[in-house]
Amino acid sequence: MTKQDQTPVLVSLVTYNDEPFLARCLESVRNQTVPVRVKVFDNASEDRTREIADQFEVDLYHSPTNKGYSRGHNSNLRGEDFQVALLLNADVTLEPDWLEVLVATLDEVEGAGMAGGKLYRMDQNGEQVFRREAPVLDSSGIFFTPSQRHFDRGSEEEDHGQYDRRHLVFGITGAALLCSREMLEDLRLDQEYLDEDFFAYREDADLAWRAQLKGWKAVYEPQARAFHCRHVLPSRRRKLSARINYHSLKNRYLMRMKNLDPTVRWHCFPYMWLRDVGILAYVLCFEWSSLPAYREVWRLRHKFREKRRLIQSTRRVDPQVLARWFSFTPTALDP
Repeated sequence: MTKQDQTPVLVSLVTYNDEPFLARCLESVRNQTVPVRVKVFDNASEDRTREIADQFEVDLYHSPTNKGYSRGHNSNLRGEDFQVALLLNADVTLEPDWLEVLVATLDEVEGAGMAGGKLYRMDQNGEQVFRREAPVLDSSGIFFTPSQRHFDRGSEEEDHGQYDRRHLVFGITGAALLCSREMLEDLRLDQEYLDEDFFAYREDADLAWRAQLKGWKAVYEPQARAFHCRHVLPSRRRKLSARINYHSLKNRYLMRMKNLDPTVRWHCFPYMWLRDVGILAYVLCFEWSSLPAYREVWRLRHKFREKRRLIQSTRRVDPQVLARWFSFTPTALDP
């Protein structure tokens, strides 16, 4: 089958003041070895983001206000004809065969609904980061701990081939996440693929958790390589904006309200509660700007109880199976 004969992959970007990265990102998408169709939802950027996007063959929508990451992707996906969609951050660049490798991976692994590759760390200038002559990793999938924290597997490690095997993981980072339409439609609540109450941050972990509840597999394939300039890291919390920390805290609890079942809750005892106490103490002492997150979680409690009812009533995976994913060491399985 030639490149022209294939159904284009829908590439969805949500931008907000992404002038420093966007041209490199879109150039790497344009150079993919499979056909693509690109939609950009711009959240009221104040720099040259839209001007740069117009230089490429993209379907660009300009929102006059910032509607958030989740709503932007949902807008790009709704009503579109696609079999596979890539949710992509503007601060990522892809190697030319990234999509070709991962589209094949979704076909090869039975039950796979999402896939991602080996992400390397990139700096603000678009240069790959090395430490002691070894490339630094950004992500090889995401995993959850019993304290209800999620991390990127391999983040900030030197790459010495320790993640060179294809694995099933809990989920894939939203920086570069390939999804099948079948999975997205299965997980959709009303008109939302990603939860718009999250606005931004942790929506990829929430999507992964909901996928696990329904038995969809997340595949990490190291032959698909890309580069990411990551801004949000746990170690940088005090340097992040108040808005980022507010949404991150809020979404920690909203995600649990929807997806956590009694078996996983007991599996996470007492680490989850100890973490909650520590977070509250930290916010009270150092981060008062995040206190409104607790009020917002309380305000949304009834809405999220209904979301929980819908999600838990359609789950297909035994709670004991799901609980095994929550570990202080990254869990990965052979496909």
